[in-house]
Amino acid sequence: MIRNSQGAGHRRAVRPRRLLIAVIAVLIPALAGCEAGVHAPTQQWHQPTNGAGTILHGIAIRNVFVLGAPLNAAIAAGQSAGLFLALVNEGSPDRLLSVAAPGTAKSVQVAGGTVGLATGKAVLLTGPRPAVILTGLTHALQGGSFINVVLNFQNAGRITLSVPVMPQAQYYSTLSPAPTPTPTPTVTPKHKATAKATPTTSP
Repeated sequence: MIRNSQGAGHRRAVRPRRLLIAVIAVLIPALAGCEAGVHAPTQQWHQPTNGAGTILHGIAIRNVFVLGAPLNAAIAAGQSAGLFLALVNEGSPDRLLSVAAPGTAKSVQVAGGTVGLATGKAVLLTGPRPAVILTGLTHALQGGSFINVVLNFQNAGRITLSVPVMPQAQYYSTLSPAPTPTPTPTVTPKHKATAKATPTTSP
């Protein structure tokens, strides 16, 4: 009787172990599939995690970065660069009025002019095409450097972030660079021909 009791207890102890092994065996392929899906090369966009971020009066500012040139290159002065970011508003309704990059760009253009931020909503200005563009760069932008970016909100106020310039490589290679500014044609004024007075001879 004792042997039978021990054998039954042993079998009861083995069953949970076998069940646990079976569950792990099922989960491993699923987890591997999720990993492949996240990092699959067919994905068009990968959420960056190396950008700047902070929280300002209930507005979470996440993954702010400037897309630079490919590796071992730089965006030349006078050109444009795209700024990418995500905004999540957990506070009162607000609006992003403007963006500036003092010391780096002459101006910053925001698609639509301003960005509305409703309570409990996220606004993803994450591409693949930039919705915020730094125009008229005052100096070359090299990947791995940092620039100051100022975000101006209607209610939350102003915040200055130190934003990284990410090379257009790896996760960032699928993002579109800012359009090349078209030079303004210079118009040379044409001088009107003036009629010369013909001297008249008196009789």
